[in-house]
Amino acid sequence: MSLDRRAVLRGAAVGGVGFAAVGAVPSLAEASPGERRGPFPQHKPFPPLMDDPKGVLALPPGFRYTVVTRAGETKLKTGQVTPGLHDGTAVFDDGRDYLLIQNHEVGANDPLGVPPVKGTVYDAGVGSAGGCTVISVDRTGKNRGEWVGISGTLTNCAGGPTPWGTWMTCEETENKANGTTRLKDHGYVFEVWGDGRTAHPVPLKALGRYAHEALAIDQDRQHIYLSEDASGPNGLFYRWSAPRGYRLSSKSWKDLADVGFGTLEAMAILGDDGKPIPDVAYLTSAQLLRPFRVAWVKVPDRDAVSVSVRKQVTDAQVTRGKKFEGVYGTRDGVYVVNSYAEAGTTDLPADAVPHDGMVWFYNYEAKTIQLVTYFPSNDAADLGPEARYVDYNFDSPDNVTVTPWGSLVLAEDGNASSHVLSSTPGGPTYAIARNMLNDSEFTGPTFSDDGKVLFVNIQTPGLTLAITGPWRDYLG
Repeated sequence: MSLDRRAVLRGAAVGGVGFAAVGAVPSLAEASPGERRGPFPQHKPFPPLMDDPKGVLALPPGFRYTVVTRAGETKLKTGQVTPGLHDGTAVFDDGRDYLLIQNHEVGANDPLGVPPVKGTVYDAGVGSAGGCTVISVDRTGKNRGEWVGISGTLTNCAGGPTPWGTWMTCEETENKANGTTRLKDHGYVFEVWGDGRTAHPVPLKALGRYAHEALAIDQDRQHIYLSEDASGPNGLFYRWSAPRGYRLSSKSWKDLADVGFGTLEAMAILGDDGKPIPDVAYLTSAQLLRPFRVAWVKVPDRDAVSVSVRKQVTDAQVTRGKKFEGVYGTRDGVYVVNSYAEAGTTDLPADAVPHDGMVWFYNYEAKTIQLVTYFPSNDAADLGPEARYVDYNFDSPDNVTVTPWGSLVLAEDGNASSHVLSSTPGGPTYAIARNMLNDSEFTGPTFSDDGKVLFVNIQTPGLTLAITGPWRDYLG
């Protein structure tokens, strides 16, 4: 995300339909709001974006936005200002209002860090730093109050909602304790409750210590899928598996705090010869929708005591990828995003193909993975002036969410203009919002369960936006 940028009280419930064939991405039946279904919906194109007279957000006709929070200006209930660098976000419904749990991708001792609040602090050494805030929002997008959910963590990037209505927040760092500004190791996942309570807070060491990006829990509550945004070498896509007969629940943080609980493995995409393809960038749009078999390789030391997790396995064992980013689960599988791979860098194998974004779907039952969206590399638009047809040129998808009707919403973290995108797996992608304020990335797109509001952030200067409009007309 911004660290590597180029020059659900009910919200976790997901749905789906059956398989057309083994290894195929499932088709879509009619979905009602609140049911996150599998891929391949059909919806009509969004109309062209209309510029915003206020210079904040270009939207299609009939849509409007409300600013929910603004870093440094809106206030927490404790009186401090809203922290900055808004990132991964989940929305839950408490029966009256929406509750947003929002990450802040902030480093140590930052003026716009999450203030340490008693009972929420993991590491007192980092001061005002990363963490999560919780925002109560009424049905019109009005902010009813904001408070701290967790503090004392670092560079909280994305994460994922749990089936029991909490948020798992991910630290995108591998920093270890240094005895002064860091009293504890970092690079963990933490669980956050919407009412501001945390599990003490406790690092979920069973999920590994590395530069976490996002995660999703499968429908059976036996696996957690996690992405890693790292380079030198590129990061990995992981699966944590529970011990036989165990199902994840609201009390699982006690077990996940044990570094040896369950099994952590890294993904290998297998080629026709049965051997791992060493990097996702060897695959292109020519393989769109083709299912590839997947194997999982056990991580030797998930707490990375002396060697980073991704360096404990070789290219001959696993499949790496530049910027494994957003993750989101459905009943049938899980989506994961690779943001880009740039030519002429050490993060792209010399004989692989540069790209401006890949979205994958891992099928739980078939144990296969498919490339469902592909943005080809476009240096002229990425590195030169703003593209002539700015709302047709997309690059660097980052966070991903599944809409109540089964399609995807992607947030761009690229060059030139940043967009929020509506994407049909295996089909077209449309711009549904454009940042007119600056070139900052969008983060944390998340739909309310009733399908009425899309919440999204502009990371800098730090805005949370509630977008309303005829979503069902275009996505339903």
